[in-house]
This record gives sequence, C-alpha cells and structure tokens, in this order.
Amino acid sequence: MSPNGMSAVLSSKINYLAEHTDYELYMILTEKAGQPWYYQINPKVKWVNFDINFDELDTMPIVKKFFYYQVKFRKYRRMFTDYLMQVLPDITVSTVRREINFINDIPDGSKKIGEIHFNRTNYREFKKSWLPGFANRFITRLWMRSLLKQLKRLDRFVVLSEEDYKNWPELGNKIVIPNSLSFFPDFQSICENKQAIAVGRYTSQKGFDLLLQAWKMVYEKHPDWTLNIYGSGDRNSYVRLAMSLGISESVHCNAAVSNIYEKYRESSIFVLSSRYEGFGLVVAEAMSTGVPAVSFACPCGPSDIISDRKDGLLAAKDNIQDLAEGILFLIEHPDLRKEYGKKAAASVLRFRQETIMGKWITLFQEVLV
Repeated sequence: MSPNGMSAVLSSKINYLAEHTDYELYMILTEKAGQPWYYQINPKVKWVNFDINFDELDTMPIVKKFFYYQVKFRKYRRMFTDYLMQVLPDITVSTVRREINFINDIPDGSKKIGEIHFNRTNYREFKKSWLPGFANRFITRLWMRSLLKQLKRLDRFVVLSEEDYKNWPELGNKIVIPNSLSFFPDFQSICENKQAIAVGRYTSQKGFDLLLQAWKMVYEKHPDWTLNIYGSGDRNSYVRLAMSLGISESVHCNAAVSNIYEKYRESSIFVLSSRYEGFGLVVAEAMSTGVPAVSFACPCGPSDIISDRKDGLLAAKDNIQDLAEGILFLIEHPDLRKEYGKKAAASVLRFRQETIMGKWITLFQEVLV
C-alpha cells in the first residue's frame, strides 16, 4: 500500500472502529500482496489481499489493457463474492470502485454502503486524447448512467462534502460525512515566518503548475518569501518550471515527509492549488496548526472547509491571478493572517475523529434497523 490521502483516511477509520467498537472488521485489498504496508492496521482487523494487481494495467497498451482488465475483473468479482458469502457480514462498505458494479447482486444478506472519495464532476470522466470530444462525452455519459443505476440500489451513499451532495440530484439515499482529522497538534504556528506551504502528490490534479505561475506574481512583490511544496511523485517538471519562471531561488519542491505538521508549524500560509479534490483534507490539517489557507474554490471540498475571509481565502477556480492576490493579501496583512489562523484552528475542530466516526457509527446503526 503506497502513501496517499484515501489510504490514510481509510486506515485511520478502520483503526478507530477497531479501537472503539466491538465490531468484527474485515478488509479486502487487491494490490501487491506480500509487500509491506505504509499504514499500520490494528491487529483486530481481519484482512485478505486477493493479489489482483489492477495497477499493472496502467503499464499496458490499450488493447492488452482491455483484455486483461476483463480477466482481472472476473477474478475479482468471483473472489469478492466468495469471501462475502463466507464471512456473511452485516454491512459491506464499498469505496465505489470496481466492486460497485456487482456488490448489490451478492446474496450475502449484508446492507450495502458506498462512500465516494472523489467528486462527481471528475469521477468516471472518460478522456482519451486519441478520441474525438463527442466520443469521450458519450462514453462518460454511459459510464455515469451505469454507476447511478448501482448507486440507487445502495442502502446509503456517502459523499464527503455538502458541495458534492448537490451534484447527485438523482439519489435519495445520500448522506454527507466528511473526512476526519485523526491528529490535532498541541502547538500552533505563530504565522510570522516568511514561508508558504503546499502539500500533495506531484500530479496535474494538484495544480502545482498553476501555483508556480501565481507564485511568480508573489515573488515579484515579496522576493523574501519562500514557497515549500511537499509531496510524493516526480517533481522534476515543477523544478524546471520554477527555473523557467525565474523563481527557483524562492521555491523548494521537496519529497514527502513524515513530520508534515512540523512543516505546517514553520509556515504562515497554506496554499491549495488543486484543479479538483474529493475533500482536500490537507487544508484542514494545515488549519489545525493555526495556518490560514488560500485555496482555489475547486470541486469539491475547500468551500466546505474554509469560510472565506473569516478563517482563510477562496480564489476562483483555476484563476492564477486570484490565487496570487489571496496569497499577497495574507502576506501584506499580518494581523489578519494571524487572526485567520486562530479562527482556522478553532473551525476545524468540527472534523475531530470522534465526531466524524460518531456519524459513521450512527449510520451503521440506522441501516441495520
């Protein structure tokens, strides 16, 4: 299991249930059996790894990928069905990935719950450069229609934000349960260091290319400020972009670190430049250390976490100028920056793990009535 936000959230959730309930807990994995896990799982949790390895499909040419996906999917469905019929759980929770296509048909007697860690706008979006736009849109509509058919059959469908809740008007079984913060630091940033921070994987989704363009505007006015980016993945293209923009001396593209809360503490502004999110838990993490955030109002999550001009700032989606102006505002208004930071730390207390997991436990009780 490689480190990523979704895996971290799910690991934290099942560990909480193991520690605070008497549930029998089972976990199904599909990738890279035998390799060490990045996250520690409570020994009370019973787990199985089917060793399907869907991830290896990403390395295959399209025709081969299509063929082997069918083979792997049939194997997954058979093993998943056999496992549920053996365990006979009271509740089965799907992360709305491949198993959503068949779990409603498994006659194990369990209540079926889906929890999506993406937003609808960017989920099941078929986009291949070698196909014309109308073909991509047609396949996307078919794909979504198939998904909606299965989601309607669930006992409950969990989304992460009020914003995304509105994106599923066809569904009457939906409920909002946001991600939780499993850790709250016992320290706060003083918001005086001339440092901004961004955290996320080095992928197009996280929009670090947009952030660097915005930072160029910041650098021109405040060359004494530094931007630190922390994340996993290949950061070379962003290093090159910083050099081409002439801002490399004020931008540091770092690898992921285990002590990220210390890095938040050293910072005075957090920036989220994502093109889209499922929730954007890193925003809440930074806010918990008293660091105010400037974020694109991307779909979905930041607008649920940040109260604009109260504990942080929201910039128009993908608007580089707006993002830069938000960062500049906090740089040039240190008293407001500190005030926003204090309010941010208080605001995100609503994402405490015991509060959010209480919602999950209530949901489990309701579907079993």
